[in-house]
Amino acid sequence: MRATIPESYRCASNKVLGGQPGSGYGLTMMTLRKANKRGHADHGWLDTWHTFSFAGYYDPEHMGFRSLRVINDDKVAPGAGFGKHPHRDMEIITYVLSGALEHKDSMGNGRIIKPGEVQYMAAGTGVQHSEFNPSEKDPVHLLQIWIVPDRKGAKPRYEEKSLTKAKSGALHLIASKTGRDGSIAINQDADLYVARLNSGDQFTQELSPQRHAWLHVAEGEVNLNGQQLKAGDAAAFSDERRIELAATQNSQVLLFDLN
Repeated sequence: MRATIPESYRCASNKVLGGQPGSGYGLTMMTLRKANKRGHADHGWLDTWHTFSFAGYYDPEHMGFRSLRVINDDKVAPGAGFGKHPHRDMEIITYVLSGALEHKDSMGNGRIIKPGEVQYMAAGTGVQHSEFNPSEKDPVHLLQIWIVPDRKGAKPRYEEKSLTKAKSGALHLIASKTGRDGSIAINQDADLYVARLNSGDQFTQELSPQRHAWLHVAEGEVNLNGQQLKAGDAAAFSDERRIELAATQNSQVLLFDLN
C-alpha cells in the first residue's frame, strides 16, 4: 500500500477554514444543497466531494451547518489512502458505503471497517491516524464526517458501531451526546441517525422546537418533503417540525439532529 495524501490535507490549518458555520443556509424551513454544487477534487487515487469548505475548496456560503462542519464523500483507489496525519478538537465519524477501510491510530487501534460499519474518533487533545484501502482491486467509498465538539481538550477516544444487522426502513441512532439507546456517546449535543431503505420504504421524523436538522442522501434516491433528492444531495432544516421521506430507489440516508 502507498501512503498518499494531498499536501492541503496534511496541514491541519487548511483542513477546516474560518468563517461562520451555516452562513449559506436560511433560518427557516428547508434549504437544498445539491450534489453537483459541492466542492470537488480528483487526485487520481482519491475522488472527493466536499459538502462544506475543506482543504482546497473554499466557499464562504458553505462553511458548515450548526456544529456539523465536514461531510466528505470519498472514493479511494485500491492500495491507496491517507498517510499518518494529526487531528485535535474534532469529533470524526467515518461510515463505509462499499469496499473496506483500514484504520490505525496513535491510541493503538487497528481495524478494517466494512460496509455498514461506523467508526468514531474523538480527536480531543490530539491523535494521529492513517486510513488505507487494503484491497488490491476494489475502491472504497466512504463518508467522512466532522462535528465540532462542545469543548476543547477532551480525552481522545475510539469506538465502532455496526449497522449490518439493522432493520431496513427505519432510522437507527448511531451517535448522541448521552450515548442513549446503545449509540456512541460524542462530545456535542448532536444526534446522528442512519437509515437503510428499500424502494418504497417511508419514515416520518418529528423535530423538536429550536432544533435543526441536516439530511444527507448517501446512496439512491428519495422524496423528501415533496423534493426529489439523489445521491450526494442534502437538505438543511430550521424551524421545520417534520421530515417526511420516501425512498424511490434502494437508498441510504444520514440524518443529523442539531442544537
